[in-house]
Amino acid sequence: MTCVEWTHPSTVAQAIEALADGHGQAVAGGTTLLDLLKLGHETPKRYVDLGRLPLRDIAVTQNSVSIGALASNSQVANSELLRTEFAAISESILAGASQQIRNAATVAGNIMQATRCPYFRTVDWACNKRQPGSGCEALRAAGPGHAILGTSNHCIAVHPSDFAVALLAFDAIVHIQTPSGRTSLPLAEFYLLPGETPQRENRLPPASLIVALEIPRKMEARRSAYLKLRGRASYEFAAASVAAVLTFKESRVAKVSMALGGVATAPWRKPEAEALLIGKQLDRDSIDRFCDELLADARTLPETAHKLPLVRGAIHHVLARLAEQ
Repeated sequence: MTCVEWTHPSTVAQAIEALADGHGQAVAGGTTLLDLLKLGHETPKRYVDLGRLPLRDIAVTQNSVSIGALASNSQVANSELLRTEFAAISESILAGASQQIRNAATVAGNIMQATRCPYFRTVDWACNKRQPGSGCEALRAAGPGHAILGTSNHCIAVHPSDFAVALLAFDAIVHIQTPSGRTSLPLAEFYLLPGETPQRENRLPPASLIVALEIPRKMEARRSAYLKLRGRASYEFAAASVAAVLTFKESRVAKVSMALGGVATAPWRKPEAEALLIGKQLDRDSIDRFCDELLADARTLPETAHKLPLVRGAIHHVLARLAEQ
């Protein structure tokens, strides 16, 4: 690794200033960044250490829960309120990484983490996400972990975050500090699909920082769950995952939101599919119709075709689990 400059701002304004010239890289827990440096990824001229910023609190109001960007994954997963009212949030974090990594990693870093596509992480292979215009090795030699939703002719890398999938199901909001002021964006609009510019993964403006994640607080959202399917039980990224939030009225679905992970280039949700479940009982036929619409845009390769029945099974399992609660 190359020796670089470090700066240690104590305020958000100082951190924004240190990023303003475009040569800095923000560092929080650093659990993803260190991996990429070891693998030979390009080193920025300056690291901006965010560790001293006052962004670790979980603030609760009648209408929402605000999670500071530097709150650790463990802090959020173990919050009694989040475990009670937003079970899928806690479950998604506990399903990812080891306890040591959860202690160090931050929630903003979690939703910003880099893909685990092996062609992105190994600098010897062509990757449009790492080096725009170089090509996508995955399209020529896909693996079982690549995406089937939200793909393009330039990238089929899966988004790795479990936490972001659960946040999407709860209509979370991303609060951002930019050089010109504070702004907010629904998580549903935060991520970008690869299209022709896979190197652009989100709508975070240059020289800006995520300062908080907000989750609307609705009592009917208490019935939620997260299911992660993976090749092994420990320290593995999702082959397919499902976060679901349901409200029932007289045994029929009154409200539903569902997000998928492990199968798409960004956390995946389709409100048009959710509308098919409103007013329905959760039987096999209604869930199958929901799955058909939710997965209608899937593009599979021989190496990824198994993900369709895998995620359909996960959806059936989660919805049956919530219906029994």
